[in-house]
Amino acid sequence: MNIKVKQAYNLAKEQYTKYGIDTDKVLDRLTNIPISIHCWQGDDVGGFETADAVLSGGGILSTGRHPGKARNISELRSDIEKAFSLIPGKKKLNLHAIYGDFKGKAVSRDEVLPEHFSSWISWAKELGMGLDFNPSLFSHPLADSGYTLASSDEKVRKFWIEHVKRCREISNHIGKHLGSTCICNIWIPDGSKDLTVSRLRHREILKNSLDEIFAIDYPEENMLDALECKLFGIGSESYVVGSHEFYLSYAVKTGKIVTFDTGHFHPTELVSDKLSAVLPFVKAVMLHVSRGVRWDSDHVPILTEELMAIMEEIVRADALSRVHIATDFFDGSINRIGAWVIGARAVLKALLFALLEPANILKDYEDSGNLFARLGFAEALKSMPYGAVWDYCCKTSEIPDDVEWMDEVLKYEKEVTSRR
Repeated sequence: MNIKVKQAYNLAKEQYTKYGIDTDKVLDRLTNIPISIHCWQGDDVGGFETADAVLSGGGILSTGRHPGKARNISELRSDIEKAFSLIPGKKKLNLHAIYGDFKGKAVSRDEVLPEHFSSWISWAKELGMGLDFNPSLFSHPLADSGYTLASSDEKVRKFWIEHVKRCREISNHIGKHLGSTCICNIWIPDGSKDLTVSRLRHREILKNSLDEIFAIDYPEENMLDALECKLFGIGSESYVVGSHEFYLSYAVKTGKIVTFDTGHFHPTELVSDKLSAVLPFVKAVMLHVSRGVRWDSDHVPILTEELMAIMEEIVRADALSRVHIATDFFDGSINRIGAWVIGARAVLKALLFALLEPANILKDYEDSGNLFARLGFAEALKSMPYGAVWDYCCKTSEIPDDVEWMDEVLKYEKEVTSRR
């Protein structure tokens, strides 16, 4: 190990020890918190239903044409493995249903089976990680109307109900075979671009669809159901059926998980505040880390004040066992592997900063009414040497540091992705 990195870590360790923080224990904890990293950054949400599959509507959009995107499962897995080699800690992979191993055959989404994901399970076993899963209710002719599970067209609605039912079955199969709980996260694009009169009717239809979908209970050690809300989407600027209030109400009533995507709210809303508001009432929260810029643009996460506040809230609430942390973004304008690494490392840095916080001191100031000291100490913590702890984490995990990893990505681009 680099002597300077070790020396810097020892100095940082000494400073944190003054406030009762054991940095060795913090790093052990950090590297054992699984971060579920999404697969769809690698190919701009195209999937493998056809040889030339591309994202085509349904309320989401990947922009940019950086060369070298993955064209098949083999290339995607290679790219994921490269990205994972540059991210410290424990990982899971988050899959969408359109990424099945269909062997070149056309498989309707209402006919997907566990066998279409057998090779993913085998691959995950080799890497010693779990998988999460998502039904894919977009980029399909039966989603063109803007409605899927909330559609008033029975044929459309039944198709998507069957798709989600099968995805829950697949999730149960994944969790059972990997021995790691698979979270099946449901997001739908349903809504309207302009004035909608029948808002309640579509929400009642969605509730009925969900009731039918969840009629079968699976063991929680195998799979958990999560529901992802959104403020608006492309083509649903005026009305989204699956709003925050709708899914939160449904989750509280039925014992499901509610998903917070950090790009799915109004820019002035803070997910960091919402966590403590819902945790007393829901089983758990699925956190999808993204970065919205003016709209839900799914930019690559960076180390923002809000991202740090989110992780602080999770740690302060002792809720790491109840908040499942994942990433969800897709930027096709830059090197896709680099995007994965930047986003995941930002999440881990924010989490490290939160774990290093002597929250008990802040709480003591707060409980005693010493509010100036609470604020002053919180400011002082910002200049603590957590960067030295992060560098040491990377080195002990045999992961390149914050500059070295970029050379690895550029080399991989030159040798692999640029030749596609």
